This record gives sequence, structure tokens and C-alpha cells, in this order.
Amino acid sequence: MSYTNLLLETNHGVTTITINRPKKLNALNKETIGELHDAFKFADQDAETKVIIVTGSGEKAFVAGADISEFSDYSVEEGEMLAANGQKVLFDFVENLSTPVIAAVNGFALGGGLELAMASHFRVASDHAKMGLPEVSLGVIPGYGGTQRLPQLIGKGRAMELIMTAGMIDAKDALNYGLVNHVTTQDELLPLCEKIAGKIARNSSVAIGAAIRSINANFIDGVNGFNTEIKEFGKCFGTEDFTEGTTAFLEKRKTDFPGK
Repeated sequence: MSYTNLLLETNHGVTTITINRPKKLNALNKETIGELHDAFKFADQDAETKVIIVTGSGEKAFVAGADISEFSDYSVEEGEMLAANGQKVLFDFVENLSTPVIAAVNGFALGGGLELAMASHFRVASDHAKMGLPEVSLGVIPGYGGTQRLPQLIGKGRAMELIMTAGMIDAKDALNYGLVNHVTTQDELLPLCEKIAGKIARNSSVAIGAAIRSINANFIDGVNGFNTEIKEFGKCFGTEDFTEGTTAFLEKRKTDFPGK
């Protein structure tokens, strides 16, 4: 597939999606959000893709926010639709993919950029990355899930402070807060993500999808995550991956999961 603002590359079961708007510090405009939806959907449906890595082009920014010029004159109704559509098309969509998504945060992850990173299943940052939700400095709030996912990841108090001050934290603080899983050098960022992806890819993609659904269920109002886990656990017993995994264990050999 061909994209205006993205680069896609698949190697050894890992599809890397690179947001490629370096002159705009990879800011998210409508076109890029639509392309990201299509790219994530394509990779999720690709039988060869076991893990997705999303990152930004260059060394300055993962995504430095949304493209403010597109919505600076919106009405109340248009603003509400902007948030609703964006969450549905990209941010909630990414969070609920069955294919694991790793955000390789290679620089500034601000506003919509941090929201995209937080929608990913986990995050790895370069040591010069900076993260924040500066929307209140523009007279608005995070609208792509930032007010919901940030407290889940770092706690209510820290999220309140970060959002209300419109401040930024560096990679070290992000690691201490639990916002990112690992911090490494810029040169080692993608290699580390690929190493982690390789470990994930060796396991059952069917079971991983079930684990993602079960974990996410705990954060949905009105849903009992334990019940979801029980149902997903039971479904695993009807899969070819379960048969292969248990048979390989009993035969003391390496697994060869069919992904079914």
C-alpha cells in the first residue's frame, strides 16, 4: 500500500509504521490519522505480521501533537465530532488491536502524539524523548483519550499535575512513572523494540490477542475483567495454537504455532 505521510516496512514478522512528516514534526492531521487507521488495519490483518512498531521519522519527534491549523476555528459540535471520530478511527482502534503494538518514542511525544503512544500496548523511549499533554495551554483539553489513559498509566495525581501544568517530562521520569517500559539510546531504540518484538512473535498470536482483550476489559466501565479472562481462557482450548503449544511442551520440542 502507498501512503502520503507514512512509511511501512515488514521484516521477520514485525511491521514498522513510521509517521513521516518531518517538517511538521510528524504532527497528526486528518489525512495522517486516516492513513494510520488503514496501515494498522492492514498490518493487523496480515498473517505474516506478529508485532507492530509505530515510530516517527527523524530524531526530533515521535509525534509533536495534532495539526492545530486544521481545527482552530471549529465550533462546539465540530470539536466534539473531532474527538469522537479520532478516538474511534485511531486511538481506540489501536488499543483494541489483536496484534501487539509497541510505540518507539524517538523524540517529542506531545498531545496527540502521547495519546497515540498511550493507545499502543506499551512504550519504549529514547533517552532524549520528552512527553506531555500541553492542550490546556491552548484553551482545550486532551481529546484523544489522554485524560483517561494517562491516569491509568501513571496515577491520578501525577496525571492531574502533568495535564494542568501543560508540562513535559523526560524519558527518565517517564520510566519512573511507568509511562514507558524501557529507555535506551536513540541508536538502540528500534533494535531494542525489534528484540522485544522477536520475543513476542515466538509465542501464540491467538493467545496474545486473548490476553490483550482480557487486560483491556479491566478498564472498561461495566465490564468484569475477570469474567472476560475466564471466557478468553476457555476459548484458547479450542484453538490449534493450544494443541500445538501443549503438544510441543509434552514432546519437549520447540513450538510452531499456526496462529489459529
